[in-house]
Amino acid sequence: MGATTADRTPVRRLTVLYDADCSLCAFLRDWLMRQPQLVPLELVPAASERARQRFPTLDHRATLDDITVVGDAGQVYRGPAAWIVTLWALREHRPLAHRLSTPAGAPFAKGAALAAAKWRGSQWGQGQRPQWGGQVYGQADGWSYDPGQGWTYTAPGCGDGACATP
Repeated sequence: MGATTADRTPVRRLTVLYDADCSLCAFLRDWLMRQPQLVPLELVPAASERARQRFPTLDHRATLDDITVVGDAGQVYRGPAAWIVTLWALREHRPLAHRLSTPAGAPFAKGAALAAAKWRGSQWGQGQRPQWGGQVYGQADGWSYDPGQGWTYTAPGCGDGACATP
């Protein structure tokens, strides 16, 4: 079987559609932007007016459910393939992308995509948007970070061990 035109078209730029209301997605967006890129990445909020104008034929509701990456020649990657092509665009992670794209690596890529989806799903009710507003929690919410011990949580008002219960 010969390669199709899309198989032979070089990817010169990728657009990553991410859920702007998801704190994990926002964290990954920021992380991606800090990475040295071999292929430029543009990050666009999924289902936004900008995304709808750029990609009118996409199912924009589906782009909120699963990471979607669009190549400059119209290639569309979803789920594990989207994670792999995004890693492939990063200088330091291209070797990992090549390993994940093999039959032996594919289960790991699928597992990572499913774990992210499961985490996101656990943060929302069935068919709902995130209940916490996609914001980062901080000290006022009871979270603190110590470099030696990591993140710890003390519910507000529980510092003395006596917590009010609803």
